[in-house]
Amino acid sequence: MIPRSHHKVIVQGMTGRQGTFWTEKMIESGTNVVGGVNPHRAGETHLDLPVYGSVVEASKSTDIDISIMFIPPMAAKAAGIDACEAGARMLLCLTEHIPAQDVMEMHAAAKANGTQIVGPNTAGLVTPGECFIGIMPGFNKTVFQPGNVGVISRSGSLGTLLCLNLSQSGIGQSAFYGIGGDPMIGTNTRDALEILNADEKTQAVVICGEIGGSAEEEAAEFAKTMTKPVAAFVAGRQSPPGKKMGHAGAIVAGGKGDYDSKRKALEAAGVFVADVPSQIPAFLKGKV
Repeated sequence: MIPRSHHKVIVQGMTGRQGTFWTEKMIESGTNVVGGVNPHRAGETHLDLPVYGSVVEASKSTDIDISIMFIPPMAAKAAGIDACEAGARMLLCLTEHIPAQDVMEMHAAAKANGTQIVGPNTAGLVTPGECFIGIMPGFNKTVFQPGNVGVISRSGSLGTLLCLNLSQSGIGQSAFYGIGGDPMIGTNTRDALEILNADEKTQAVVICGEIGGSAEEEAAEFAKTMTKPVAAFVAGRQSPPGKKMGHAGAIVAGGKGDYDSKRKALEAAGVFVADVPSQIPAFLKGKV
């Protein structure tokens, strides 16, 4: 699922400082926010929007396509299950440091209710020119411009840099998919690649990966079947052996997940792998 301006979005934790700030930015950018959730302020209004006691309660008044969580770690499980049981098609979980058992229960609830989880520890999704959901600078037209290149990234900051490089080269984006940097994420790199491959507006895809796990190798298997050009940048080439770099999911273990294995798998699939992000726009010129 790629967020569109018509999708109805509810913000769990909207009344908090971060929830308020980012909800205002999302609304300004065209996101169709229909309300917020705070069990302690149910029945109030905030940012001229209704506040509900739960997503389940909100779903009785309006359809919910997407729920986004500005929720602390220890309350994340209950909030995530609430969104799933309310029938949200997509749940964006910004929260990191959620206990592993809680994350597993959230994924189980999502599977039982047909909800797509993005995250935990996602920075969000951006559909330039339409909307954005999360804490990416989707409102910044210097960084994000409408176009036909899909971008996938574990890292919000590296994804922002990559989109900036593209925009400065005159290449706009069809969608940005921040999948998150935790070990047990819902939508992974391959899932996002399949979504963008099926999107008619997307003519090429860029993967911003990093060491740790096997996400890029798994995505490479699907990339072999694609006719759309795919480029990639993998962060961590100079990382010391055995070190964890950045995200909780960026752990190299058992001889797997290192830079060389990822680059080899991607190049074997016909993916252009850049040494630095700034090389990617040059590769895409003439292809989109």
